[in-house]
Amino acid sequence: MNDVQIMTGNSAAAIGAKLSAVQVVAAYPITPQSQLAEILSQYIEGGELRAEYVRVEGEHTALTVCISASTVGARVFTATSANGLLYMHEQLHWAAGSRLPIVMCCVNRGVGAPWTIFNDQQDSLAQRDTGWIQIYCRNNQEILDTVIQAYRIAEAVYVPVMVCYDGFVLSHTMMPVAVPAAARVREFLPPYQPHTILSPEDPRNLNPVLFPWRRENSAGVLCDGYMEMRYKLQAALEKTPAVIQETNRDFASVFGRDHGGLFWEYLTEDAEFYLVGLGSMASEATKAADMLRQEGIRAGTVGVRVFRPFPAQALREAFQKARGIVIFEKGISYGYEGPLCSDLKAALYRAERQAPIHNYIAGLGGRDVKARELADAARASWQAMEKGIHEQPTSWLNCFTG
Repeated sequence: MNDVQIMTGNSAAAIGAKLSAVQVVAAYPITPQSQLAEILSQYIEGGELRAEYVRVEGEHTALTVCISASTVGARVFTATSANGLLYMHEQLHWAAGSRLPIVMCCVNRGVGAPWTIFNDQQDSLAQRDTGWIQIYCRNNQEILDTVIQAYRIAEAVYVPVMVCYDGFVLSHTMMPVAVPAAARVREFLPPYQPHTILSPEDPRNLNPVLFPWRRENSAGVLCDGYMEMRYKLQAALEKTPAVIQETNRDFASVFGRDHGGLFWEYLTEDAEFYLVGLGSMASEATKAADMLRQEGIRAGTVGVRVFRPFPAQALREAFQKARGIVIFEKGISYGYEGPLCSDLKAALYRAERQAPIHNYIAGLGGRDVKARELADAARASWQAMEKGIHEQPTSWLNCFTG
């Protein structure tokens, strides 16, 4: 049975970590993530969670602690936001290169300078090439459930997972959330089986400097070089979409909630015009699709849940009947366009049907984005596409550009 409670997104993430029986937590406070770390510290101090809470002087060290604890066989958790995530950048690469199944919540917030404490997704999008799996959540229920799923995914492929959700929009907003029983979560999530070996009887040298070529170790065994290690990480990420889909199916079977696996769809059965986004932006776009439907435009929404590894083949299939696509993004790849737009264009390059794609940058630094504003932008794009205008410069929504 589920226990339905009213809670914030940060509380949902903390409960997800507690139900996953994490053994080590290391985090450093930064708005809007601080509440999550505080809740976990209370669980540990109060005896609700048997884990070690390691206090550190910064985010770089927080992830370093998690790397060390995961290496010796502990299930670990951390969380951060914005510039805190940027402080971790070196160790993001180290965690992925070490093939450690760490789970971290990124409570999305705009990156300084100039300073902002409000939401966009620039922080996590800027770290998309560090080798981490990235999953974006649309509501508080999905946050709790995704944290649990993330451990099963990470420990199946030995790749770290970043669970991303919008700061304040979700982190501090209260919603009804069904909390599963701990016993059922234990059945769904097996104990962590580390792939590293630390034993006095079998000493190992972890992550030594590697030469460009393969070479024999002291026992005469031919070992991988640096490039083989990079290939194996890429190969693990390439098989991750199937693991994510299987995990989602199993979770839905056990708990009765299906979050879509790689992406979720709304009103797409007969859609010819698609509104696309990540996390809460895509959720808002469902209301815009409703408005366009009332005007006779067959609009639907696709929420991309997994941004890395990018589900190119699955999205090609989802958009095979599309006559037009608009993408709303809370981030930009400076000097070009939104990163989701670039990746989707690349994915559809080999599609039989080449639907026009228009890109909108919206909501940076917490600027409000209403469903009617998304509908207005989408309508303008649809009308332009109908007139044969298939390309247009990236547009900035609700931004004074004069």
